[in-house]
Amino acid sequence: MTTNRRSFFKTAGAGAAGLGLAPILSFPSCTVSGEDSAHANDEQQLFVGDDVAIAATRYGKVQGFLLRGIYNFRGIPYGADTSGKNRFMPPQPPAPWEGILPAVWWGNSAPQNMDNRYGNAWASFVDHWNYDDVSEDCLRLNIWTPALDDGGKRPVMVWLHGGGYTNGNGIEQDGYMGENLSRKGNIVFVSINHRLGPIGFTDLSGVGGEKYASSGNAGALDMVAALEWVRDNIANFGGDPANVTIMGQSGGGAKVCVLTAMPAARGLIHKAVPLSGSSTEALNQEYARKLGEYVVREAGLTPAEVDKLQDIPWKEYLRIAQAATRKMAEEQPAPGMRGGFAPVADGTLLPKGKFFSDPAGLSADVPMLICTTFHEWGMARTNPEMEALTAEKAIEMMKGGRGFRGGFGDKAQEVYEAYAKVFPEVKPIEVMTLAASNRKGAIETANAKANQPAPVYLAWFGWEPPLFNNRMRAFHCLDICFWYANTDLMLTHTGGGKRPRALSEKMSGALLQFMRTGDPNGAGLPQWPRYTTENGETMILDDTCEVKNDPDREARSLI
Repeated sequence: MTTNRRSFFKTAGAGAAGLGLAPILSFPSCTVSGEDSAHANDEQQLFVGDDVAIAATRYGKVQGFLLRGIYNFRGIPYGADTSGKNRFMPPQPPAPWEGILPAVWWGNSAPQNMDNRYGNAWASFVDHWNYDDVSEDCLRLNIWTPALDDGGKRPVMVWLHGGGYTNGNGIEQDGYMGENLSRKGNIVFVSINHRLGPIGFTDLSGVGGEKYASSGNAGALDMVAALEWVRDNIANFGGDPANVTIMGQSGGGAKVCVLTAMPAARGLIHKAVPLSGSSTEALNQEYARKLGEYVVREAGLTPAEVDKLQDIPWKEYLRIAQAATRKMAEEQPAPGMRGGFAPVADGTLLPKGKFFSDPAGLSADVPMLICTTFHEWGMARTNPEMEALTAEKAIEMMKGGRGFRGGFGDKAQEVYEAYAKVFPEVKPIEVMTLAASNRKGAIETANAKANQPAPVYLAWFGWEPPLFNNRMRAFHCLDICFWYANTDLMLTHTGGGKRPRALSEKMSGALLQFMRTGDPNGAGLPQWPRYTTENGETMILDDTCEVKNDPDREARSLI
C-alpha cells in the first residue's frame, strides 16, 4: 500500500527543518529578517551522489544522503525477509550484498491491518501518519548522524514506535524524525521496524514443539537483532555502541520495558525511556499457547500441519488470527494487549513474573526516565459538545466505562471528586479524562525499577496546544516531538512557534543529558530529583516546569 500523505504536509511547512527555524509559510516581504527567516541561509541543503554518504556495515556498503548537515540512511536491512520458512522463527541475518546498497528510502512496514487507516478526516489531519509498502521483508532501520567513521563516540538513540504490538512503523509520524536531535546533541539516531501482531507474536510452541519455541517472541527478538546490529555497526556511523539509549512511546514504551527484561538484550542497552506506556510483566504463556491452538484450528489445520501456516499469505493469516482471537475471547477474555498477541513470558526469552524484581538482576545498572501525559485519552479533541459536559454527566459516564476499561461503578463519584481536588480549575471533561489517563501503570513501573540501584526519573507532561479551540490538551503522542526537538515538524500537534519550542528546548536538552550520563539534570529544567517510592518525585512539564511529590497519589489509589 502506498500513500502520498507526506507531500501535503511538506508543502504546508511540516517538512521544514524544525527547532530554531521559522515556519516555511510566510508572507512576502521586501526584506529578509536575518537568521529568523526560513531562507536566511539560502545555500544548498541536499547532497546526494556517487561519492556522498557511503558507510560500511558487516553485510556490505550502504549509501544515503547528506541533508542540512546530517547524514541520512533509510531502510538499511538488519535482518532477512521474515516470510515463508522464516515466519515465526528467530530473525536471520541479511544476506551480504555486492557493491553499494541504496539506503535512501524507508523500509517496509510490518504486516498489519491497514483497512480504513485514514477513515477519519480530522484524525488524519492531526496525526498525518506515514505509511508506505507493507511486507514481511520489514527488518529495516533508519539512521541520522552528524558524521561517518570519524572515531567519534556519540551517544546512540534507538527509537521504538508505538501502536501496541500490532501497528506502526519507525517513521509513522514526522515527530519521530531524528534529524533535529542528532544535530542539536551531536548524537546518532536510529529507528526500526520489526514484526508485529500475529506475525510477530503467535505462540505455536504448544502445538509445534521445539521448532516453534520462540515463535511467541519473534517480534521481540527482531528488536534484539536490531540492537545487535547497532552494537556491531554503529561505530561506522559515528556512534558509540557502549552508550545506547532505547526509547519508545505507547506500545513502544512497553517494548522498552520488555527489552530491559530480556537476557538476550543484556549489555546492548545502557539507558531506557518509556513514554506513555510501560510493562512490568509479559503475556502469560498458558494463554498465549491456547491462542496458538485456536489459530491452528481456525486455519483448518492439525498440529501436525502447523508448518503450513508459514505458507499462508500474510493478509489471510492476519484474518485467521483475528478470527481465532474473537472465538477464544468467548472462552477467555484477552488480557488487554490488543488481541492477545504480545511478548510471552516463556521463562527463557522473557522471565515469568514481574520485571525488575531482583535488585541485583537484569538491567539493575540501566537508568530509566518515564513520562506520561495528563490527557492520554483525550475525549473531546474533535468533539466540541463534550466541552459542555456537567460533573453529573461525567460521573455517570465514568460509572459505565467510557475510556475506563469497564468503568468505576459506584466509585465513580469518589474518583471524580478526588481528581477534581488535585485539579480544581479544570472542566468536568478534563477531570474525566485525567481519571481515564491515570498514571497507575507508569507508577507501577517506576516503583518496580526503583527496586534496583540505577536511578529512575519520572515526568508528567501537561502542555496543551492552542488548536481546536484548546480542546486537544496534553494528548497521547503529543510529547514525542518535544523530546526530539520536532515541534515545528508536528505543526498539527503543537501549532508551531516559540512557545512549544521553548519547552522542547528544555525537554530535548534533558533527554540528551540523560543519554550522555544517565542523569537529565543540567539542561534548563529545574533540579530533577530521582524518583523514590516514598515521595513519588515528578517533574511537571509545561510552560512553567516544576517538581511535585506524587500530586495525584490519593486520587490514583482509588482506581
